[in-house]
Formats: sequence, structure tokens, C-alpha cells
Amino acid sequence: MFGSFDISTSALCAQRVRLDTIASNIANVDSVKGADGTNQPYRRVFPVFSAQRKDGGTGVGVEKVVEDQADFSKRFEPGNQLADAQGYVQYPNVNLSTEYINALEASRAYEANVTAIETTKGMISSTLRLLA
Repeated sequence: MFGSFDISTSALCAQRVRLDTIASNIANVDSVKGADGTNQPYRRVFPVFSAQRKDGGTGVGVEKVVEDQADFSKRFEPGNQLADAQGYVQYPNVNLSTEYINALEASRAYEANVTAIETTKGMISSTLRLLA
């Protein structure tokens, strides 16, 4: 009876992870130096979802969070201390337009799952009223 709640709840958790990774990508859009002090820029991350069975029901879960292996963008900045021999500085492979669209999509999916939970709650409540 509560399987639909479990499905929607697992989807809410998955979309929250997705929004967290998007926020991380946006926050690090100009991080040209790694946290460990290396000259390796931030690499975009994103979650990989998969169907998961839990307690006899099916839902969605985050299988893993992976780094995007796309090439870094390069900008010609010969005066920058992080520039290579040709004068280029590597910047993260984060595209703000893509991240904003992904954030919009994730927030809409989150809202849809909240609506599904509310609808299920209303159906259960109506059923209990009919039986009582």
C-alpha cells in the first residue's frame, strides 16, 4: 500500500543529490586550481541513477557520482601564473547554461514527486473515508 510513497521518496532523495552536484558545479565554475594544490581544475560531476529494489519495492537510487571526462576549456591568459608554456589556462569543464537547465529539470522532477506523494496521500485518505 505504501509502495508508491517509497518510490516517490527515493526519487526525491535522488533529485536532491542531483541538485547538490549541480550546486557544486556552479560553485566551482572558475576553480582553476585543485583543492589539493595541483594545477588541475575542477572537473564537473553528475550522479548516475539506477532502479533499486528495497524491501520488496522498486525505486530510484544514486548508483554513483562520476566526474565528466570532457576536455577542460582553455583561455589565452599569458600573464596568468597558472598559464602553460603557450599562455593558456585550463578552466573547469562546467557550462553554466547546461547546469541551469539541469537544475530546472531536477527541481521540476522534485516538484512532480512531491505532487505524486500528495496525490497518493489524498487517495488513501479518500479510501479510508469510504471505508469508515
